[in-house]
Amino acid sequence: MRRWSAALAVAAVALAAGCSSGGSGDDGGGTAAKPVTLRFLSLAWQKESVAANKQLVEEWNKANPSIQVQYVQGSWDNVNDQLVTSFEAGDPPDVIHDDSPALAGFSSRGYLLDLSGRLPAALKNDIPPAAWDTVSFGDGKGGQGVYGVPFLQESQVLLANRKLLDKAGVRIPTPDSPWTWDEFASVAKKLTKDGAYGVAWPMKSPVNKVLNLALNFGGTFFTTTGGKTTVKVGPQEREVLQRIHDQLYTDRSADPSALGMGTADPLPGFFAGKYALVPAGVYLRQQVAEQAPEGFDWVTLPPLKGVTAQQGATSQTLSVPADGKHPDEAVKFIAFFLNGPNQAKLAKGDWLLPTSTSAATDPGLTTGENGWDVATASAKDLVVAPYLKVNGFDEWKSKVATPALQEYFANKISLDEAARRLVDEGNKVLERYSQ
Repeated sequence: MRRWSAALAVAAVALAAGCSSGGSGDDGGGTAAKPVTLRFLSLAWQKESVAANKQLVEEWNKANPSIQVQYVQGSWDNVNDQLVTSFEAGDPPDVIHDDSPALAGFSSRGYLLDLSGRLPAALKNDIPPAAWDTVSFGDGKGGQGVYGVPFLQESQVLLANRKLLDKAGVRIPTPDSPWTWDEFASVAKKLTKDGAYGVAWPMKSPVNKVLNLALNFGGTFFTTTGGKTTVKVGPQEREVLQRIHDQLYTDRSADPSALGMGTADPLPGFFAGKYALVPAGVYLRQQVAEQAPEGFDWVTLPPLKGVTAQQGATSQTLSVPADGKHPDEAVKFIAFFLNGPNQAKLAKGDWLLPTSTSAATDPGLTTGENGWDVATASAKDLVVAPYLKVNGFDEWKSKVATPALQEYFANKISLDEAARRLVDEGNKVLERYSQ
């Protein structure tokens, strides 16, 4: 899931010196006089999301006097370093908010509790298998386990200037009839005129975006044979790379100056009519809704379709530490916090997609206002991101893939050279993690 640029209140002090994990000293039963206290590390950061989190904690505490939850504010910017410190010190939070890529390493090191068989059937059955796949990892001992409950996911959609689309007479796609990549390219060319570009591709952090979209054509970028994972960049992986590059330098329908931008950076140009289309995660709808000038007519368009409309997904998760003092109470809180109605509240606060099938039917998530209907419908095509299971992916991403893709999209190296670096240099990285 995304890494937030907003640095919120640092949780280091709270993690190291927060209140006692339990005052009863018993086996987790607790009493009214000495309630069990669970520390809940939350990474919610948007105003609406923080409010929703705190409201649910308050509801729980009122209804459960013997199990009280202390809300601890963390930040996506530094959470994993802080968690390693707290795991090693033997004093982690009792309930941990993170994302599924982080769980792979934590589970292999024995930091997290395997939740298999511990979760109530109602919660387990409300979340589809594809979402559970994002939190299922090896335990470092040859086995497999479930190391978190997935509750929010993200898809890539298109944000569009409806006035420019109508003026150009292009078809408005629907979830049942999305644009193909070929149609998208044709539309972007048609919208490129009068000093405006059809599309802006912000590629400051290109790797996850490209790898998730590559599944439109069956591109996985990794293959595992005999327990050994290697990088592959064949025709399927090259499709999205080539198509974006063509928009930049062949069709000239994409603005090269947008390449160095972060996800939200194109919005001023979008509002000013410089860009007709901006590919983005569904959460960016919030900033558009809040920041768009009065009268700006925008619309959320569904994900593009290649061979399929599949996209890679990771999940925001809640986990329990392996050496937590009150795992049963922590699981009970998670089951409450992530039930269908509560997931709907959390999804609205974060402008993301709930994994809960019952939450997805909430009227607030199916309305046409602010594109919620299109965003929610896109969840059906989310599958586990192939890189999620790759040991060493983070280093490959930062040291190999990010610079190679940035240079390729800047037209400084060829696709063949980019592919060679991704594979040759990437396999050297992965090799160290397989030893």
